[in-house]
Formats: sequence, structure tokens, C-alpha cells
Amino acid sequence: MLKTKMSHFAIASLLIVGATAVNAKPIVHDAEFYVLNAQNGDKWAKEDKGLDKKLAALKKKFGTPPNIIHIMIDDLAVGEVGIPALQKVRGFTTPNINKMATEGINFMRMYTEPSCTQSRAAAMTGRHPIRNGMYNVSFPYENGGLAKDEVTMGEVLSEVGYATAFYGKWHLGDVEESYATNQGFDDALWTPYNQAVSMYLPQSEKVGAVAPTALHPETFPNDPYDIDKGWRVKGLIWHLEGHSQNGEVREFLPPTKRENWYKAMEQEASRTMAFIEKNAAAKKPFYVSYWPSLIAFSPFPETKTLSRGFLQEGLARLDPFIGKMMKRLKEMGIAENTLVIFMGDNGPMTHNGPAGMVETLYRGGKGDYTEGGIRVAALATWPGMIEPGQTIGDIIHITDLFTTFARIGGAMDHIPTDRIIDGVDQTALFLNGDAHSRRDYVHVYTGHVYAATVKGRFKRHWVGELPGLSGANFYDLYNDPREVQGMMLPMFPTKGMFSTMKARHEIWIEKYPNAD
Repeated sequence: MLKTKMSHFAIASLLIVGATAVNAKPIVHDAEFYVLNAQNGDKWAKEDKGLDKKLAALKKKFGTPPNIIHIMIDDLAVGEVGIPALQKVRGFTTPNINKMATEGINFMRMYTEPSCTQSRAAAMTGRHPIRNGMYNVSFPYENGGLAKDEVTMGEVLSEVGYATAFYGKWHLGDVEESYATNQGFDDALWTPYNQAVSMYLPQSEKVGAVAPTALHPETFPNDPYDIDKGWRVKGLIWHLEGHSQNGEVREFLPPTKRENWYKAMEQEASRTMAFIEKNAAAKKPFYVSYWPSLIAFSPFPETKTLSRGFLQEGLARLDPFIGKMMKRLKEMGIAENTLVIFMGDNGPMTHNGPAGMVETLYRGGKGDYTEGGIRVAALATWPGMIEPGQTIGDIIHITDLFTTFARIGGAMDHIPTDRIIDGVDQTALFLNGDAHSRRDYVHVYTGHVYAATVKGRFKRHWVGELPGLSGANFYDLYNDPREVQGMMLPMFPTKGMFSTMKARHEIWIEKYPNAD
């Protein structure tokens, strides 16, 4: 066993040496990337020259690097947007969001982390959350959050002159160092936690609460066995707002009535638009993360869909804003210099979830290592740079956005090189289209547990195996996309390859340890 581990380490080390010969301080990726780079590096280098020419021509035309708008929605399964036929059977429609698919890319294999906090940390840092301790979902009081020494996309792009803003569901902690304004964002309105509004409202405002353990004293039953009257959360905050220049952070509106959450949602959208317009007028490149805090467990005042599911109602309300934003980008003459991405953070909340949250194409949901938990709807537009009407089958991971945004923004030199960056540069996939991904693998963690590995069309579950039948949890995702019939004999040839891949991944962790 020691010989096997040492041989894997030697292989990974040789691959790193090969990369280091080109750049004295290269970005450190997961070990699997170097296996691919050893086979494809020359081809990718040639592609990169063409990509650099495209980006340089764009910058010459507009005078600034491209703007980046990243929109991320809670619990958005594959097919919930971008595929009108599937929306028809779900009882709702989002014509403006769907237009992004016809005018750009519909990613069919966008992988994320299984839950909210994990995916948001991954998007911000380009790292699997197991590496920085953000692998648990944050709830009040968390007394923790994203560490100050983590480098976010906001910080990376700020280094090259971008204006940065965050509006919506942050969900990355409630300690000061984790605040969005302390993590590279000039302006922000954000939620430290989730958006299960009914759990945080006084009794008079509660609708459809899931349990009598919400966060106001009057919601607690009169329990004669309740000895510790202090065992209750007090002083909950829904939204914070602030600006990095003055360092002030304050509560936006108190969690006393549902209307305050609606107002916050409206502000997230209006501030996003104002930020875009302000920087467009100033001809300053901008990066904005608009991750709207759509209500998950409470109904809206009026219904707009046949479905009446909470997610579907939220998307129907969001859709007109997306149309308005896209129209303004064209009116201001910056649409061709703006990359817009719309995606989910993880699969639907199928376990004790609200109305409208169900399995769709894939088995499982939020929190699961099956495809239903980690494959999401994702769209991208960039007129003149991204060819319209593309359906892309390549694997892409949420961490890849970190490195890709840095590449197109000219900020690669500001990505830290003292830690593993899981995200790989996918500029070629965005600009050259289908079959140009630079990853064919995904490491899947649920919490701190390494649960599954995806390699191309194949997948292995590392948890839940049948005793004595180690081949039972191998899957061919083309022939069994719902992972319902694990293969034994037909998949045995992949067993050793998966084991070697896992060993490479774990040996790299020995060199670059995960956070405690």
C-alpha cells in the first residue's frame, strides 16, 4: 500500500514539475488536472493564443476588460429554466431567462456542491469547501464563516480595477471577517444565513412554519419542562448592508414582518441595476454577484404560475427583471462586453422541501451526492463572444467560474499560489463551445465526507456500498443518468482507475492540508 501511495505521489510531483517549468509560481490545481494537462497541454496552449487574441480585440474595442454578472438561484434543478418544454409540464414559464439559452449557452453538465453554503464558498474562492472549512450549511447562530485569509473573486478582480458588488443570499457566515464588504466587495446587501423566512417571523406573521422552534419567544409553546429560558436565539438579523470604503455595516430591515423580506428582494434587484448603470456610465469594468434571496418556505402575496410552487413563483417574479437588465445592457452599449451567467447553487430541496421542490431529471436533491443534488441548470450569454443556441455537454464545475472570471478579467496573477485552486480556466469552453472543457472529473463531498467521483460518463459512489460487493456502486451516466442500477461486472475495469484517481486527490491533500 505504501508503494502504491508513493508511486502516486511521484507521478503527481512530476506533473507539477512539468507545469512549474513554464511558470515559476503556477496556480496549484487538484492532481487530476495535471493528468489531463500532460496529455492536452500543447493543444490548450495553442487554443489559449487564439483566446488571448479575442479578449485583446474586445478590450481594444471597449477600452476596458469585460464586465461580469453572476446570477445564482437557490435549489435550481436541471430543466427548471432554459428548456421551455419541461417548464410546460411544470406549470410555469420564464421567457426572459429562457432567452439566455437561445442567445448563448445551455450547460447540461454544470456541477456544484450539494448545498447552499458549500456552493457559495466554492464560487467565491474557486475551492472545494472541504479545503477551507465551509462544508457545513450555516444556520443562526453560526459564530463562524469564510475566513479572512480566503481570497474571493471580489478580491481578485478588485486588484485589476474592477468595481465589485454583492446583492442577495451570501450565506457564508455571521462573523465580521466573513462579511461581504470584508471579502472584496465595494458595495453589498446580503443575508448571513438562508431565506427560510417563516422560521424567523413572529407568530402573527408566520405562514406554513415547519416547527414550533422559530426564533421569536412568542412562537415557543408553553412547555412546563422548559427549564433553560435562555436557550433561544435572540437578535437575529435578516439582511446586512454596507460599503467597504467607510467600513460601516448595518442592519437593513428587522425580521418583524414578511413585507421587509419582499422589500429586501426588491432592493437586491434595484441595487444590482443601479450598480451596473453607474459603472457603465463611468466606463469602469464591474463584477456583480446577484444571488437573489427568493423566499423558500413562504408563499408570495399573489400567485403568478399554474404550479404555485414557491421556487416557480420566485422565478416568475425574477424573470421580468432579467429581461429588463438584458435590455439595459444593450441600450447602454455594453452587452457585447458583458458576460452574464445564470445558474443554480445545487439541486432541489427534495428532503422535507417546500411546494414545487421535487426531483426532475436526476435522482436525489439538495445535500445528496447523486446527480440530482449536484447538477444544476446553468446558462451564459456574451453577444459576439459566445455563439448563440449552444447546448453544451462538457463537464464544468462551479469552482471553474473563479478561474475563468480571473482569466477574462486579466487577473490570473492575483490568484493565490500557496493553496489548491480546484477551479480550472474554462474560457475555451465559453468562447470555443462544445467539447472544449478542460475538466472531465468532479470530486463530490457531502459535508466532510468524500462521497463520489465523476470521470467523464462514469461515476463511482464511495459511500453506501454493499458489503462484499465493491463493484455495485459504479454507474454509466449516459445509460443510467438517475443512478438507480449500480453495475458490477460491466464496470469492474474502472475500479482500479477510480481508486488511483482518489489516491492522487488524497495525496495532494497531504501536501496542501484541508482546514480544520
